[in-house]
This record gives sequence, C-alpha cells and structure tokens, in this order.
Amino acid sequence: EVMKQPGTNVIEVADAVLAVLPDLQAQLPPSVHLVIKDDNSVNIRKAFGDIRVTMLVTLVLVVGVIYLFLHNASATLIPALALPFSILGAFTVMRVMHYSLNNLSMMALILSVGFVVDDAIVMLENTVRHMEAGESPLEATLNGSREIAFTIVTMTVSLAAVFIPILFMGGILGRLFREFAVTIVSTVLISGVVSITLTPMLCSRFLRVVHAKKGLAGFMDRSFDRLRSGYGRSLRLVLRHRLAMLAVFVGVLYATVKMFGIVPKGFIPNSDNDSLRVQLRAAQGTSYYEMVGYTQRIADLIKQNPDVDSQMANTGGGSGNQNTGRFAIQLTPRATRALTAQQIAQQLRGPLGRFPGFRAFVNVPAALQIGGFRGNSSFNLTVQSLNYDELYAWAPRLEQAIAELPEVEDVSNDMELKSPRVNLIVDRDGGRTWPPQKCQALEGRALRVA
Repeated sequence: EVMKQPGTNVIEVADAVLAVLPDLQAQLPPSVHLVIKDDNSVNIRKAFGDIRVTMLVTLVLVVGVIYLFLHNASATLIPALALPFSILGAFTVMRVMHYSLNNLSMMALILSVGFVVDDAIVMLENTVRHMEAGESPLEATLNGSREIAFTIVTMTVSLAAVFIPILFMGGILGRLFREFAVTIVSTVLISGVVSITLTPMLCSRFLRVVHAKKGLAGFMDRSFDRLRSGYGRSLRLVLRHRLAMLAVFVGVLYATVKMFGIVPKGFIPNSDNDSLRVQLRAAQGTSYYEMVGYTQRIADLIKQNPDVDSQMANTGGGSGNQNTGRFAIQLTPRATRALTAQQIAQQLRGPLGRFPGFRAFVNVPAALQIGGFRGNSSFNLTVQSLNYDELYAWAPRLEQAIAELPEVEDVSNDMELKSPRVNLIVDRDGGRTWPPQKCQALEGRALRVA
C-alpha cells in the first residue's frame, strides 16, 4: 500500500509509482507478480476527463446559442472572445493561489462560462441598438458603454457577492469549496472588466449590423417580436390583477419553504468507484484459525459474483482485532456492468447474512473519507465517556434505538464486553514487610492470568 504525502497530487504520485513497477518486477522471482488492486487515480482521471468534455461542450453550446440569437458572425465573435480572456485570468489567479485543476475548480469554470458572456452580450446589445438608430460604430460604442457600464458593474459585483460567503465557511465544507469559490469569483470579476474594456473596443472596430434579415435570421426576428408582444400582454394582465399575483407569490413562497423540508438532504452524494468493502466480526475469543475459515467462506461466495474483478482479504489482527476480517473488493468497470455498486452491495448482504458464527457488513466506500476511523457501515457514531460503567450501559441502548429506525441497516458496535479482565495492582510497599520465608516460597514462580 502506497500513501501519498499531504499536499501532493494523486495522479503524479500514481504515475511515479507505475514508472518504478517494471524495475521492481524485474528484481522479483518469476513466480511473483505485481498486480495493482486499487488505484485511486483511475477514477480521478475518468472524472477529470468527463469534466473536460463537459467544458468543451459548454463552450460550443454557448457560442452556438449566441450565434442563433444574433445571426451575425462578428457579433458572435465579440462576446465569445470574453471566454478565453476570463478563463486565462482565472488560471492566473489559480496559479498565484497554488490551486490545481481538479473537479471543483473545473466545475467552477464550467458554471462561470455562462456568467462570463452575459455582461459582454449586454454591452453588445446596447451598442447594436445605437447603431440601428443610425450612429457610427465608434459613436454607438461610446454612448452605449456610458449607458450600460454601471449596470454591468452592478451585475458583476452582485453575482460575485453570492459566492463570497463560501470563502468564509469553516470546517470540511469550507476546505472543499474555498477553491471553488475563489475560481468562480475571480472568473466573474475578470469577465466584468473584459466586458467594459475589451468588448467596447471590439464593437467599435469589428461590429457590423445587418438591417435587412432574411431566411432563418428573419424568422427568428419575427418569432422574437411575437414573443415580446406576448410578454407585453401578460405583463399588462399581471398589472391589472396585482392582488391575485401577490397571493400567487405568497403561495409559491410557502411551497418553496415546504419543499425545502421535503427534499432529502445529504453531505456527499453516493458514488460508484468500482469498489466495495466487507467487514467481518465474530464473537470475542474467536481464534485466528476460525477467522481464516470464515474469511475463506466469504471469499468463495464473493468470487461467484460476475461483477467482481478481484478481492483482497486480511484477518487476525493488524488494523483490527483478532475476531475481525476485512475485504477490499474491486468491481469490473462501471461501463461493463449493469448494476451499480450500491445494487451489488445489496445483493451480497443477503447471502453474507446467512453464515452462523459471525456478522458481515457490506458498504460502498464514500467518495470523501473524513477522519481516520472506519467502521462497519457508511455512517459511524462515536460514543465517549470517562465512566466505563455508563459507557457499557448506554452503548447497547443506543445501538438498539438506532436499529429500530426503518431507514438504517447493518447496525453494530465495536465495544468488546465479554472478554474477562483482571486489574492487577502490585503493592510494592506491602511486599517489603513480608517475612523472608514467604519471599523464598514465591521465588522462581511466575504469576499467570488466563
């Protein structure tokens, strides 16, 4: 097992390890083979590749929608140029802050793509309005930018202000989303600067307005005119029935608050990383050889599942007690199997629960592991007390109360109560007063506690 140093990149560490494996294999006997059972970089590479494709598709869609509405190559190119400049500025900020391109920062860039072009389109549309009124490109740009610059600044600052509170969040959430917030805020602010500087300059030099539009452009203009007329009629209807619309607003507000309580909540959504974990726990005092037998029976059952690619088992102590065992199961790639990891885990729970002498717990590893403690289930509750008697009394009650909840399964605790224990206190001061005959009788004897 290879553990990376804090602050290092998972993909870089995995590449370095893979580079030295051929040399290590050459030094081993022919009968020994090095096989990679678990590589966290594989899922990271897949996720990062999906995000890159998503970002490329987002860029194409944004530019395509702009052209669909404007029907003008020069008018499409001007707001589209705001994208690379804003993203370049975001990369600069990330470099200064020592951030990396990961799932969160890439997600922030994807979300900011739509925000980036908004300000530029507003500036462009106002300039086009002045040019359609007969002004020259330079004059239209100056007049349009004077009218709309303050509005763009207000829009940019208000949009960035939405994400600023994330910068001051504490705990795990703050550590997770701080990089996301910095990336998206810097991109939005830079796009605002680009919209009031670069976009007006490009409009004054390259913007061309086509007054007579035919074909698809004419059809789209006529459709927009009909849509605007319909919006005007609906707006007049709403203004004539203000009390009714106020009641609708209150109803929607109430429904929003109500739905907030109904929608399920969680920390991190379930993920399928092509892996499962199985924990075994037998009765206290179970010998090592019995645990080996239990582990072998579980291994024989698990390998019958066609979605299992490989498994690794260990028992007899190590990171756990002698009466525990652990399985690390590697599933086949998600694209090649019909069932998710959650469904496969549910399939295994039934057969694994029929074995006498021990309990088996199946869980899907969390996408984000917080803390070093790993229990038998996905959710762990730690109970601490300075009074052992109270701890022994209340832990079983808590376990029973949680087990009665219909939403949970595989409830267990790791408290060991049944092994006898003797507290031996040596009275050294009292031993000095023993008569010589008693000391001679105990000399050479050993005290054994079973």
